[in-house]
Amino acid sequence: MADHLNARAAFSDLHKDGCFVIPNPWDAGSALMLKSLGFRALASTSAGFAFSRGLPDADWAVPCADMLSHIADIVRATDLPVNADFESGYAHDVEGLTRNVRLCADTGVAGLSVEDATGDPSKPLYDFDHAVERIAAAAEALRGTGILLTARCEAVLVDRPAAVEEVLRRLPAYAAAGADVLYAPGLRTPDEIKAAVDAVSPKPLNLLVSSPIGLSVPQIAELGVRRISLGSALSRAAWGGFLRAARMLADHGRFDALADAEPFDALNGFFRTHGRSPH
Repeated sequence: MADHLNARAAFSDLHKDGCFVIPNPWDAGSALMLKSLGFRALASTSAGFAFSRGLPDADWAVPCADMLSHIADIVRATDLPVNADFESGYAHDVEGLTRNVRLCADTGVAGLSVEDATGDPSKPLYDFDHAVERIAAAAEALRGTGILLTARCEAVLVDRPAAVEEVLRRLPAYAAAGADVLYAPGLRTPDEIKAAVDAVSPKPLNLLVSSPIGLSVPQIAELGVRRISLGSALSRAAWGGFLRAARMLADHGRFDALADAEPFDALNGFFRTHGRSPH
């Protein structure tokens, strides 16, 4: 328990000033490798995990119990603080959300995110008042734990009309409801990012960078962003390398793309030294 409390305190400190990158492993091995590269915190990725299970990242395709087990595995993999991508909390109602948020807290996470997407294409976002109520309930469920609550507005991703304006309406309301960190996946331009930073200030904004957006980490920091996450991007980069090699073999009978593979001895040696005990 002391380790979890230390990780939560360290995670909170990371958000107080400056800007840090929180990459998203999709299994224990990728978590260990990211720690070795010097990152100071990790975040799970619902999409990265779903793809590894042969499932889409949609409609709670991964059952809540399986996701909780996966999050706990990422937490156990290293001593770094972990922020859980907890989708919409695996419940539409406040009572179910509260129950599930407490279960997620029990995994030892230092933070968790709750989004306002419903999974229903005909009504992609929870009504404003209900969305705010859900964030308030999650904040109350985490009170006294030291776990940071990230509230996500999915308006841009679900292509809601006037999406950025909706983000700027919802994020301050989520901050007032008790969210510690605010997040709106899909913001890309400096003007959009700066507007979101200003809307939630002094609370920190998490920016998702899942593809090249023409901005570097220092440039994003200059806009006032405190935390940069990558979502499923690293897992998709791994899938990209896998598919390039497999397609070249399937389509052309050639092994050239295997030249880009990380050497066996490098990986085996790393996990021999840094990996978890098999017992």
